[in-house]
Amino acid sequence: MEPSNAAAPDLRSSAHARNVAGGIVGNVIEWYDFALFGFLAPVLSELFFPADDLLAGLIKTYGIFAAGYVMRPLGGVLFGHIGDRIGRKRALELSVVMMTIPTVALGFMPVQESIGLWAPVGLVALRLIQGLSVGGEMVGSMIFLGEIAPPGRRGLYCSGGGTGVVLGMLLGSAAAAGLEEFLDPETVRSYGWRIPFLMGIALGGLGLWIRAGMTETEVFEMGREAHVDDHAPIVEVFRHHALRVLQLFTAMALFAGAFYVIFIWLPTYLSQIMQPPETQALVFNTIAMLLLMGFLPMSGALSDRFGRRPILLVGTLGFVVLSVPFFVGVHGGAWWIVLGIQVGLAFLMSLIQGTIPATLVEMFETRVRYTGVALAYNLVFAVLGGTAPLVCTWLIQQTGHDLAPAYYIIALGVVSFAATLSLRLPVSPHSDLRA
Repeated sequence: MEPSNAAAPDLRSSAHARNVAGGIVGNVIEWYDFALFGFLAPVLSELFFPADDLLAGLIKTYGIFAAGYVMRPLGGVLFGHIGDRIGRKRALELSVVMMTIPTVALGFMPVQESIGLWAPVGLVALRLIQGLSVGGEMVGSMIFLGEIAPPGRRGLYCSGGGTGVVLGMLLGSAAAAGLEEFLDPETVRSYGWRIPFLMGIALGGLGLWIRAGMTETEVFEMGREAHVDDHAPIVEVFRHHALRVLQLFTAMALFAGAFYVIFIWLPTYLSQIMQPPETQALVFNTIAMLLLMGFLPMSGALSDRFGRRPILLVGTLGFVVLSVPFFVGVHGGAWWIVLGIQVGLAFLMSLIQGTIPATLVEMFETRVRYTGVALAYNLVFAVLGGTAPLVCTWLIQQTGHDLAPAYYIIALGVVSFAATLSLRLPVSPHSDLRA
């Protein structure tokens, strides 16, 4: 057995502080870049997929959004091999570079009016590269933070990765809201949409600088010395942990689908599809995500105190019971009702998002941890996360029923609830990480 902290870290040391910051900051950058595409989908659909039908244009744009997620499992295998064989630190450095380059390139991308078919083709190519990077970033972050966590705080530390994700998405949401607030629609359509993407170069440089000063985790170093295996990590995962990957996939089904419904698709639905539209949808989304940042460490700490499974089950059951009332409430409700519903959804999501990272880290041995977690996490987000905005828009178009996305979330919730009950979790959330 191998202690999760290997040697108790000095929480006051500058090296430990930089390691914690390095584990979080990459997610801020990655998800600012990655989420911008979702927040600016209405504008991008006009520029890259001109169409008379708003829903048809959005479906095409969300299809490209989903395409980035197709690459996530491949990115997980690539970064999993690097992280399990070369080191967590190297994998995290590479992921920042691979996200920054296509993001800045997107800011310079000519639109369909200028180069015709090559515009959406180029858009797809950049999204695929981004998908590779995201496939390694979040997973590497949660593993790195989990392996440097002091005893009894793994849930709290691992939730920092999710906090970085939300902060990045919050910045993306705020940037999109700022465009609407300070620029007229024609200016946004002309060049304003490029500004947030071009800002990615400064964020990427900051992230790479911080990560260059990180140190490798002692858990990884001890595991590398203790185990010499000729098999690639992905081979060992498929041979010995395939069922565990499948269980985690189903346990995270609600997390993957609902997260993108709430924070990526819902603002577009409220402002573009719902009649009458909610003009402050992006502002409400920004407020809900800001509160989510505070909820996440609380949930991680609760999972350290009461165990991972109870917190996950409470959050999942909340979605199953409240999804329909929440969706009914946003139709025709006063602004404060819509805002309150988004905050409620954010709280329920935090119970899952703040607890899942530590749960995943504890499910695999050190020598295959990066690959095993990356495979489960990226597969579910590729199948159910990146496709969620597309599926919700398609369901409404096909059924004409505005509550269809709520029933979709309920179905995912039932699957995740049952799968969470079946997981073989450590007896105590304070247990050592396996060697």
